[in-house]
Amino acid sequence: MDQSNDQKMIRVEDLHKTFGDNNVLRGLNLDVTRGESMVVIGGSGSGKSVLIKCIIGLLKPEKGEVYVDSKRVTSLNEGDLNKLRREFGMLFQAGALFDSLPVWENVGFGLKQHTKLNDQEIREIVKEKLHMVGLMDIEDLMPAELSGGMKKRVGLARAIAMEPEILLYDEPTTGLDPIMADVINELIIQMRNKLNITSITITHDMVSAYKVADRIAMLYQGKIIEVGTPEAIRGSKNMIVQQFIQGKSQGPITDKM
Repeated sequence: MDQSNDQKMIRVEDLHKTFGDNNVLRGLNLDVTRGESMVVIGGSGSGKSVLIKCIIGLLKPEKGEVYVDSKRVTSLNEGDLNKLRREFGMLFQAGALFDSLPVWENVGFGLKQHTKLNDQEIREIVKEKLHMVGLMDIEDLMPAELSGGMKKRVGLARAIAMEPEILLYDEPTTGLDPIMADVINELIIQMRNKLNITSITITHDMVSAYKVADRIAMLYQGKIIEVGTPEAIRGSKNMIVQQFIQGKSQGPITDKM
């Protein structure tokens, strides 16, 4: 892919984020091209979620810059940050649905908050988005009536309801059986192909990573240590990358624990 500056939807430069004595991000650099599906892999506690929160401005780094669509996130005031966040949709790990609201209100939550559409207009959009993720006639069900896979798909419908330019996926296949995990993977690919959405997926699931990624970035000890296509990552000469993608108990990662 063309990596020229005008094609970069997200740029992260020398990002540092510390919590007390824990230096989570230690000079992280990452570029995501417009329309690209980037997957970030790394162990638990490696800083993947912290990176996402810095990108959308929920966390402020001690050092470094984040640019989204040429906007310098680290310098935006709260009002401008809220506007920028409308360019994002996010699929949370557990779906993060509101238990007390029916499906249509969950999916249409952002539309109700940020537009002047009436309930009927919102319901029409919700129906369309649910159809895009393979769900029909569930608008009036409550989250408790949904299976785990359905909750994930409702969460994805909510993430695309505002027609964002960027989608963030937080462990999208966690807790799903292999078949439903593949359904979610296929939906991620469809969102990229149909909507030309730029996306970042954080995951431990290498089956998912290989399937949905244009490129994969390995996060280790606060930095991106390698970025490449799925094929390039599979063939990496870096022993840290190889231990992680093969899920081996022996190797340089565990040697340093």
